Amino acid sequence: MAAAPRRPVALITGASSGIGEALAQRFARAGHDLVLVARSADKLQALADNLKRQHGGRAWVAPADLAQPGAAADLAAQMKRARRPIDVLVNNAGVLEHGPFIGMPAARHQQLIDLNISGLTALLAQFLPGMVARGSGRVLNVASIASFQPVPSLATYAATKAYVLSLTESLSEELKGTGVTITALCPGITATHMLEAASTASAELQRLPAFLVGDADDVADQGFAACMAGTVVCVPGAINRATVTAGRSVIRQPASRNIPASAMAVRHSETRSPARERKTERERVMCRS
Repeated sequence: MAAAPRRPVALITGASSGIGEALAQRFARAGHDLVLVARSADKLQALADNLKRQHGGRAWVAPADLAQPGAAADLAAQMKRARRPIDVLVNNAGVLEHGPFIGMPAARHQQLIDLNISGLTALLAQFLPGMVARGSGRVLNVASIASFQPVPSLATYAATKAYVLSLTESLSEELKGTGVTITALCPGITATHMLEAASTASAELQRLPAFLVGDADDVADQGFAACMAGTVVCVPGAINRATVTAGRSVIRQPASRNIPASAMAVRHSETRSPARERKTERERVMCRS
């Protein structure tokens, strides 16, 4: 009897709650086996057990603090020892800090950079070569609509997300013809535990109209579809898309102080320039809801 075909494996960081958990549910529903990564082993195991009950397949737990040097290399080594090639890499782990730049300790700025930039980059460096060698693969980097313009009171966070968007767009060009695609998912404000942990941002959230607050499951559905289609940039939600499209067509300037800065930030799972105009601009930023 012929062996059953290997199920594709998706490695999802920041998978313990929020958008990361929603993405895990979406990939499991589509028939992927999962490697779930976050700091909390207990939360990951509970999620893995739930996913297996709901969708079948397999879900492995890999607790890790990706802000630490060497964490990405250790994770890649685990996958190699287990002979578990990664078909889809979802870089969702991130941290948010809301407030004036000067009032934030230097160590906190560094934490944002270590996880949102260094951890993500290290994972790409570890897993992209294998995908290219196999001639297939998908990468989904969770960025934010804060990637597209400066945001007062989210200065460091917005800068890290601008990096994620720029890196994704650059790599999309380098990866052409390899069979590997890379996508930046850029949600607006999304109700998750990470947002609740940022007290000032959470207070602003309560004052926002409900139609401005995204749902993590909807974001995950659109991110999954964009990733599988190889769309370079996905901005879920009509209002968010209009904001981004307008922002890319005018001179770069900080977001208005009359708009809550939290409304510019994507919410991840764990608490812890304008681009040049192209004729394909509409396709690159439009992700249908």
